[in-house]
Amino acid sequence: MGQRTQRPTALVTGGAGFIGSHLSEALLARGSEVYVLDDLSTGSLDNVAHLRERADFHLVVDSVLSPAVVNELVHKCDVVYHLAAVVGVRLIIEQPVRTLLTNVRGTDVVLEHAHRFGKRLLLASTSEVYGDHRILEPLPEDARRVYGPTTARRWAYADSKAMDELLALAYHQERGLDCVIARLFNTVGPRQSGKYGMVIPSFVGRALAGGPLEIHGDGTQTRCFCHVADTVAALLSLMEHRATSGEIYNVGSPHPIRIVDLAHRVVELTQSGSELVFVPHEEVYGQGIEDMYHRIPATGKIESAVGWRASRDLDVILADVIEDARTRIIPVEPRTAAAAAPRP
Repeated sequence: MGQRTQRPTALVTGGAGFIGSHLSEALLARGSEVYVLDDLSTGSLDNVAHLRERADFHLVVDSVLSPAVVNELVHKCDVVYHLAAVVGVRLIIEQPVRTLLTNVRGTDVVLEHAHRFGKRLLLASTSEVYGDHRILEPLPEDARRVYGPTTARRWAYADSKAMDELLALAYHQERGLDCVIARLFNTVGPRQSGKYGMVIPSFVGRALAGGPLEIHGDGTQTRCFCHVADTVAALLSLMEHRATSGEIYNVGSPHPIRIVDLAHRVVELTQSGSELVFVPHEEVYGQGIEDMYHRIPATGKIESAVGWRASRDLDVILADVIEDARTRIIPVEPRTAAAAAPRP
C-alpha cells in the first residue's frame, strides 16, 4: 500500500479580511489545508462563511499579538501569508496606537515564529510606504520614500508598514528567514467594504443608493487599481518561486486614473443620478489630513521573476464590484476617505 501524501498547509493571518478571504479560497482550490488567524476587528465572518463547514478550513479568532496562538499555528503550517494589519484611514486617524502596535508588534511576533520553525513567509506590504510622490512616474521597488511630518497621523500606517518591511529584511539577512515582501497597490474586488474608506466600494455603494460621491480635494490625484484575483495570483506565485526570498515586489496595475474620472465612471456604469461633491482635505474627519497624489507601480521586477502582470482592467473591476454590491449591503460611512485611503 502506497504512502499517503500529506497535503500542504498554509496559515493566512488576516484571512477573514477582503484579500485574505480570497487568498484562502485560492489556496483551498489548490488542495491546501488552510488555517486563518483573524481577530475580526476589520475582517468579517461573512467573508469566510462559505468556507467554515469545510474540513480543510480552520478559523481561529484571535490576534497576531498572542504569541502562544501564533506559535501553535505557525508550527503546524508549511507556509505563512502575513496579511493581518490595521487598515483604513479612519482607524489610522482615530486609533494611531492600535495601528502602530498591531502592525509592528504583530508582525514581529509572526516573523519570530516563522524563523523559529523555519517556515517560508510572505509579508503583504503596501504602496503607502512610498509616501507622497507628486509626479506621474512608475515607482520601482528601490524608489526613495517621501513622507510628511510625524505630527500628521496620516503617516502612521505608512511608517508602520515600512517598519514591517525592515523587520522582515532584517530577519532574512541576519537570521536567514525565508521571506518575500509584496507591496500591494490598491487591491479591489468583490467583498471589499467601503466602511474604512476604500474608494471604489465607497463610490459604488453611494452611487447605487443614489447618494453623493464625496471626492477629497479637487479629484486630480490618481490611483491604480488591481483586481483581487490578480493580486492573489501574484501572492501565490511569489510564494512558490523560492528565488524571490529576501526581495520586495510591487503588485498592482500600472494604469492610473484620476479620482474625479473614477467617480464619473462609477456613476455611468451604475446608471446613477448621484452628484459629485468635493470636500476640502481640511474638512475630512473634522481635522486636516494629507493625501498622496500619485502612486504607479513599476512591475518589471515581478514580471521578470514570476511572469506575473495584472490581467483585468478597470472596467472588469468595476463590473465585479457593482455586481457584488447589488447582492449585499455595503456599509458606507457618513464621511469616507475616498481619495486618501491606504491600501493594504
